[in-house]
This record gives sequence, C-alpha cells and structure tokens, in this order.
Amino acid sequence: MGDELNELYQEVILDHSKSPRNFKELPNANRVAEGHNPLCGDNVKIFIRLENDVIQDIAFQGSGCAISKASASMMTAALKGKTKAEAEKIFGEFQKMVTGVEVDEKALGKLAAFAGVKKFASRVKCAILPWHAVSAGLEGKDQPVSTE
Repeated sequence: MGDELNELYQEVILDHSKSPRNFKELPNANRVAEGHNPLCGDNVKIFIRLENDVIQDIAFQGSGCAISKASASMMTAALKGKTKAEAEKIFGEFQKMVTGVEVDEKALGKLAAFAGVKKFASRVKCAILPWHAVSAGLEGKDQPVSTE
C-alpha cells in the first residue's frame, strides 16, 4: 500500500474518530448490545432498529481509542439499510482484513481504511469490538461481549 493511500486512510480514521457518525442513543432501538475491551478500556453500546430482518437504523455510544470509535462510526454508516445476512458477511470480510487474511478491499469500500490495523496486533481488538457487539445485537444476545 502506497504512502499516499496510508495517509488518506489515516485521515479517514481520524475524521471518524473526531466526528463520529451515528454517535447517539436510539430511543426506538429494538436491539441493544454492549462490548468491552478490557485491554485498552474501549466500551461501546450499539443500538439497532431491526425490521423485517433489515437494519433500519443503527447508532452507538461509548468511549475508547480512536480506532474503536472510528470503526464503530464507519460500521454504523456501512450497515444502515443492510439485512442481517449482509451485515454478517461484511463483518466476516472486515474481520479477515484486519487479521491479515487477503480480502477484496474494494468490496469493503471505506472500511478498507482499517487494512493497516493488521500490522498492530493489539489494535485489531479495538477495530473489531463494535462489530462483535453488532453481531451479538443482531442475534438478540443480552450478555455484553468482550474481546478477551
């Protein structure tokens, strides 16, 4: 990956970290899930309004490092309007990408900004924490998820 692309990706992550999209409580959510990363203290709460197997609306709240907040922000933008099955497929591809498995980054769109995370093993958990919480929420699980 070229330096220019790395810089662009870093800018995208910083932008979403400083000005996260969908960072709010969703009063009409019918699925809520929490995630916690004890290693670096990331906490995320995901709110989902699921109707007819489609994510009609999704938002998050919480605190954490720039990577976890940016990941949650970009994730909510990417998953709005998707079916449960589409969301799980995107999560699978995202998880593969950040753990170093070869994927079609073009298919992930802006989420490809997290491709560089694979170089920093301790940051992979930060990037995938919100995704684990969404997955738990879509499955209707009440227990908070943890990266440990």
